Amino acid sequence: MARPVSGVKRVASVIGLPAEHREEYERHHAAVWPGVLDRLAQSNIRNYSIYRHGELLFAYFEYTGEDYEADMAAIAADPETQRWWAVQEPLQRPLDERGPGEWWAELPEIFHTD
Repeated sequence: MARPVSGVKRVASVIGLPAEHREEYERHHAAVWPGVLDRLAQSNIRNYSIYRHGELLFAYFEYTGEDYEADMAAIAADPETQRWWAVQEPLQRPLDERGPGEWWAELPEIFHTD
């Protein structure tokens, strides 16, 4: 996917977080591994935030690169990120409504203003 005319692709997604995993998940995210953060930056991910509402996590990031699919593939192929995901995924609960191949369910953008 080419970069949008605005220069930024905004991505929002959701996933479940069972209450019994909340403390551990938040503890991990208070100290995200530097290699994971470096890979995100190298793959043109900016302004990445995760919020929690009850047992639902909401993530938002901005993509500023030229080749979204290639940058997402580089993240997925990164050994440090794979290790991070192996720790995080058992804590999460994907939503039934997610699309094919999605772990986090990507949300459509309904409104935006700068």
